[in-house]
Amino acid sequence: MSSQASSTVSGWSVPPLSRPQLAEARRVRAAELFGQGRSNTEIAGMVGVHAESVRRWRRAWENGGAQAMRRRPASGRRPKLSDAQVEEVRAALERGAQAHGFEADLWTLERVGVVVERVTGVSLSRASVWRLLTGRLGWSLQRPERRAVERDESEIARWIAHEWPRIKKGP
Repeated sequence: MSSQASSTVSGWSVPPLSRPQLAEARRVRAAELFGQGRSNTEIAGMVGVHAESVRRWRRAWENGGAQAMRRRPASGRRPKLSDAQVEEVRAALERGAQAHGFEADLWTLERVGVVVERVTGVSLSRASVWRLLTGRLGWSLQRPERRAVERDESEIARWIAHEWPRIKKGP
């Protein structure tokens, strides 16, 4: 099964495996095959990896068993905001910028940073605010359409319906 194709199970769409999930699935399958006494070359062909990877996996399997083949939690620094704090920020941002005292109802990285600090007490850099918005909240960049204040939608609709066909037809 390709890692890019999604499938359906009981009418539900199952998303494709992520790269780390696919890699773990290969390692777990290799561990099953180790238990069957298969050779490294044979296993490499069956799971679609290089034989050197299988040799490395076999050493880990011999030292730690099948558990050694599982993914490990991400290492590194913990996020500054907990999941609960991120949800508080989401709720605050969904109320709009004007609800937080800003003149226009548009969000900028600086404005979001101010709201994050007000709500959680945590100061974030512009880059961290961007990662919060795009990564943890799943938001995307949206730019407002620029339109004249004097714009008259009904006059535009009338012109498109009556004047444009006459102009397009020609003399």
